[in-house]
Amino acid sequence: MSNQMIQVLIIEDDETATMIYKRFTQKVQGFQVAATTGSGKQALELLNVFTPDLILLDVFLPDIKGTDLLWEIRKKCRDVDVIMITAANDVHTVKETIRGGAFSYLMKPIMLDKFMETLEHYKKTRMKLSSLETVQQDDVNTFFRMKESEEQILIETKTNDLPKGIDKHTLKKIKQKLKEMSVSTNAEELAKKLGASHSTVRRYLEYLVSNSELEVEVMFGTIGRPERRYRKK
Repeated sequence: MSNQMIQVLIIEDDETATMIYKRFTQKVQGFQVAATTGSGKQALELLNVFTPDLILLDVFLPDIKGTDLLWEIRKKCRDVDVIMITAANDVHTVKETIRGGAFSYLMKPIMLDKFMETLEHYKKTRMKLSSLETVQQDDVNTFFRMKESEEQILIETKTNDLPKGIDKHTLKKIKQKLKEMSVSTNAEELAKKLGASHSTVRRYLEYLVSNSELEVEVMFGTIGRPERRYRKK
């Protein structure tokens, strides 16, 4: 199995998000995006002709909720693994995802390092399971280490006193990256370092400015609009 590419199906109706997930997936050695689709109906039709190893599944699809599609996938392909990628932050959706047997649950906005970490963990788990005939409790604990905390993470996130659109885990990553930088930066530069969209990073930077954690300097060039550069106070 170690020499075989892990075939991935992306089910996401947002074309921009699909391209981002495809690009992120291709950065992880051993993974190949075999197909993409934007609806549950098309996904089920695809599963009639080929069986991927892993599905990246959004919750909010135009024709079916992702958690309902997860159960339909289970009926057709019991051996397919699923990672949910969604903006849904309600505990009910997380519970349904766990009950449906998904491997993990990634919340948007998706950061490159978290995405790659999840795929690497999936790959290691897959390889480990293929090499064993029996398992010990320590093995099981390792396999389920990410899934065990998903529901608690969502509960904690909902209790944070943060404005809508600001996730504490994403905020933590951005603050850590800013801490590592010794010079000022703009949203575009930081977005490239994080593997996130320019608009997402800009929103978090402006939040930190409003919270008096960053200061912003407006720089005027000879051509184009003014540039906003951010630095730690």
